[in-house]
Amino acid sequence: MIGNPDVIVALNKLMGGELAAMDQYFVHSKMYEDWGLSKLHERIAHEFDDEKGHASLLIDRILLLGGKPDLSTRGPANIGSTVPEMLQFDLDLEYEVTRQLKSAIALCETTQDYQSRDMLLTLLKDTEEDHAHWLEQQLGLIEKLGLQNYLQSQI
Repeated sequence: MIGNPDVIVALNKLMGGELAAMDQYFVHSKMYEDWGLSKLHERIAHEFDDEKGHASLLIDRILLLGGKPDLSTRGPANIGSTVPEMLQFDLDLEYEVTRQLKSAIALCETTQDYQSRDMLLTLLKDTEEDHAHWLEQQLGLIEKLGLQNYLQSQI
């Protein structure tokens, strides 16, 4: 099947974002593990797996549309030094992915690629309702409880 070239470019850009998120989540999860913050390690390792699944879906769709997965579009990973900074960097990444997903969904609508659109809507739901929402909650808890109490709850 030959897909719209603009959609393939957009899917590759999204895949680059998912791969950057994988890198960032992987490093952050290992840092949490090293610091003994087992609950954060477990959750962020789960996020890594989710991002891996998203990247896999995007690669499958790019291949189905006759495109070539382009790893050179991979975005940068922003590695934090403190828990609040790490959570904020992860949230910033999710906000950027959300923006890119919405743009790609709009492109799929105009090109009438409804299968790609539906797949991206699923990724958007994960990004907004699971990943970003959870990160917003954690930053809110740090603000409400104080950093030390929050960190104690993550052991």
